[in-house]
Amino acid sequence: MNYDINIGAVIVFSAIVAFTLSLSIFLGSKAKSASGFFAAGGNIHWFVNGVAFAGDYLSAASFLGICGMIAFYGYDGFLYSIGYLAGWVVALFVVAEPLKRMGKYTFADALDSKFQSRGIKLSAALSTLAVSIFYLIPQMVGAGVLVTPLFGLPHWAGVVMVGSVVIVIVVTAGMVSTTWVQFLKGSLLVIFSVVLTVSILQRGFEVTDDPVAMQPQVKTVKPDGTVLINGVVREKGKPETDLMKVGHISKLPDDYEEGSSVGLLGFFDVLHDSEVILWSSEKSELDDGSKVTTYTPTKTAGSEILQPGNHPAFKGIRSNKIRDKLNFLSLMLALFCGTASLPHILIRYYTVKDQASARKSTIVGISCIGFFYVLTLYMGLGAMTSGSMDVTNSNMAAPLLAKSFSGSLFAIISAIAFTTVLGTVSGLIIAASGAVVHDLLSSVMNIKMSEESKVRSAKIASIAVGVVAIILGILFKEMNVSYLVGWAFSVAASANLPSLIMVLFWQKTTKQGITTAIMVGMVSSLAWILLSADTLQKVYGFTADEAAQAAIVPFSQPGLITIPLGFLTLILVSLLTQPRDVASK
Repeated sequence: MNYDINIGAVIVFSAIVAFTLSLSIFLGSKAKSASGFFAAGGNIHWFVNGVAFAGDYLSAASFLGICGMIAFYGYDGFLYSIGYLAGWVVALFVVAEPLKRMGKYTFADALDSKFQSRGIKLSAALSTLAVSIFYLIPQMVGAGVLVTPLFGLPHWAGVVMVGSVVIVIVVTAGMVSTTWVQFLKGSLLVIFSVVLTVSILQRGFEVTDDPVAMQPQVKTVKPDGTVLINGVVREKGKPETDLMKVGHISKLPDDYEEGSSVGLLGFFDVLHDSEVILWSSEKSELDDGSKVTTYTPTKTAGSEILQPGNHPAFKGIRSNKIRDKLNFLSLMLALFCGTASLPHILIRYYTVKDQASARKSTIVGISCIGFFYVLTLYMGLGAMTSGSMDVTNSNMAAPLLAKSFSGSLFAIISAIAFTTVLGTVSGLIIAASGAVVHDLLSSVMNIKMSEESKVRSAKIASIAVGVVAIILGILFKEMNVSYLVGWAFSVAASANLPSLIMVLFWQKTTKQGITTAIMVGMVSSLAWILLSADTLQKVYGFTADEAAQAAIVPFSQPGLITIPLGFLTLILVSLLTQPRDVASK
């Protein structure tokens, strides 16, 4: 059984939670002002902030989602890593220093620095809330995934537990505690990912020729809620699945000695010439209303796994259909443009003292993030061949891979994965609460508040956002967290990037142009996502054929259309609303 409760993991998990909460309470005395709560007073050292950048950015999507996607589809999952990392080029060379110079607490500060417009504050605040909520969903899904094997609790209980801890962290000390939690988890994540990668290389590859391991796996959900795994009733209160452990190699190259260690490049050489089992799923419904999911193993050449185009989102690489190609380009554009548009990443530039520190923080962050993403390729492919995958939940690939080595490594990796959720969710809630208090209440509604009142209001807003995140994390539990993050990147890039770039580099930008561009980008990207075939199938429960027929938009990723639309909207509206003294020149 994949999900026996691990006492060691529970102990490590509890120790990290206790340490994190103690740190938050200790640092709470430094968050009495709005500056302290939202931006840590601008006193964070650039190196600490750089590692915290990595801790903030390497979310549940990076660790759980990407490793799981690579484990199930091969190289395609790594394309997400490339897209995420490439976006930092924009952050480093375009927005880092200007953003620090123009802002104070929130993303809206930079956009509104020379306009003092309530419209900009309102639209930027709404955009921040939309992106933060979309980004919170996969983090909370990942939280439920992690707590299930640790405590044997259902998914919803894990989401509630993690959400409650995060709310306490934010409410007690704001950005100060959030930064140190992110620094801690960024450091631990990179260090123990190295440990896990070295273990993978030392173990090498082994063949599994058990015919039982090649049988399809079947999960049946009866109308009364009874769950059967391979025909056996799952006891209520038990973890989600008891499916047999899967993921193995069926054939190795003749010149490789089974079980021998491999080098960094030799790992790919052996895998390239091997035959690996990949798993696909198909859903159906019986006459009595029972919902059946059948997981089918398929022998696949290693060379095929190391090529892109296996994941549905990337089939455009090989497909001759223009729609598939546009969907792929749209996704990669969103990943590339989204990083420099994420509010919880942008506000971290306000935690350092000057523009030079902002630039150095970004360089440190890029180094840590890039190194980690290289490791995800080894961890994902290692999970694919480890014999420890859960075919019903791609998000558990990395923790279950660790469990295949030892219970103690599983305990540490699971606890670290938990801190990735804590750190990222904390940053998102800080960004969302800043949008509510600093932008909406203070700037848009002109509510006069003292420093203490702002902090108190921010804490109330943090609790509200945390509760919303918990609810959404329960509702979206079936989806891969990395795929969900792609949605957040699309909304961020469509709503925020055009205004941010143009206000920095185009002097004719007007407040009306910024306000309209943000709203058009946000609404169009959200509408596109909600009306796409992927959403109809994975959220609304349509079958694949029904979703394809009912979808209003031609492909699922909106960035290719909505990002240019945001730029075009800003340019046209700005030209139409030029001040008279400018227009007459």
